Amino acid sequence: MAWVYLIFAGLFEVGGVIGMNKVAQKKSLGSYSFLIGSFIISFSLLSMAMKELPMGVAYAVWTGIGTVGGTLVGMFLYNESKDWKRILFISFIIIAVVGLKITQ
Repeated sequence: MAWVYLIFAGLFEVGGVIGMNKVAQKKSLGSYSFLIGSFIISFSLLSMAMKELPMGVAYAVWTGIGTVGGTLVGMFLYNESKDWKRILFISFIIIAVVGLKITQ
């Protein structure tokens, strides 16, 4: 169950990144609520995952999901560059996260 918590923690981390962009575009109660709510849920789920998983693995996977997710959101929702080099390095992060899961 810890891995499920960790995956959802990473997804809510991506939600927090989206929230940061919303706040940057429009400083409203809704934008701040989305940002803060996403991060609260993300940190709560990360904390639950860390009860069973080593801190280093949990944090690395959480940040990996957040990094890849944030980059993909930027590419597909905000028209950031889809350069092959970005995609290559995103794949390295995914490989590293899978490697941490396999060796866990």
